[in-house]
Amino acid sequence: MTTLSIDHVSRWFGNVVAVNDITMTIGPGVTGLLGPNGAGKSTLINMMAGFLAPSTGTVTLDGEQVWRNEAIYRHIGIVPEREAMYDFLTGREFVVANAELHGLGEKAAQRALATVEMEYAQDRKISTYSKGMRQRVKMASALVHDPSLLLLDEPFNGMDPRQRMQLMDLLRRMGDEGRTVLFSSHILEEVEQLAWHIEVVVAGRHAASGDFRKIRRLMTDRPHRYLVRSSDDRALAAALIADPSTSGIEVDLAEGALRVQAVDFGRFTALLPRVARDHGIRLLTVSPSDESLESVFSYLVAA
Repeated sequence: MTTLSIDHVSRWFGNVVAVNDITMTIGPGVTGLLGPNGAGKSTLINMMAGFLAPSTGTVTLDGEQVWRNEAIYRHIGIVPEREAMYDFLTGREFVVANAELHGLGEKAAQRALATVEMEYAQDRKISTYSKGMRQRVKMASALVHDPSLLLLDEPFNGMDPRQRMQLMDLLRRMGDEGRTVLFSSHILEEVEQLAWHIEVVVAGRHAASGDFRKIRRLMTDRPHRYLVRSSDDRALAAALIADPSTSGIEVDLAEGALRVQAVDFGRFTALLPRVARDHGIRLLTVSPSDESLESVFSYLVAA
């Protein structure tokens, strides 16, 4: 049972702090590393894989330090986010090359290619691959030595829906087998479909950790803000503010709209059309004004 431990890890590049004093433990099963773009996920994964030294703190795999530990690398498979590959090679040649680095050969490469369903294109040059195909051949390369720890940085980028489902099924099976699988994403729905345990990173800091359902409930229960335009904003505001689902309303004269803060998402979404109908008010625009992942994570940090 493989366990990856990150202990008070920071990493900075000059004056830029990419990862700031993060501590977490990644155990067997599938863990999602969730955070907006630029949160420090890739830097953290590179330190987990031994590609990058922490500025402070330690990364260990089953008690052994990862950085500059060649023996540990044989237990780690990584799918990096970057697209740069050896485009002049065929898919098979690329996977065989990685197999040979681990003292393995053609048989291991063929098994890995079959696992990701890339045999049909294995003799084509990587330069002819779509982005999704590149992702799958990188996955084959990461699996060729049968690692106990698998690290995937935004693995679903560029995949079509069928490819995404295939990869999700594969990662679930690996988690069920007892492997330690960590994948990063900035897309909430990807994490929700695959990982029950998540680690949330915001602006290089560790924002939340634990069961996905509990953290998702925090996200759902946070105040929601909407921009609402109607045929009679003042009458609509008076009707909405009387309901406990609405905690505040501001008339934005510049926008010609209402800025509404709702504390009970489910109740408010049912209330708004009903109030408009009962008062003969036409709703012209109803749009969320803080639904970005950054705003969700900012709420988590403050929670």
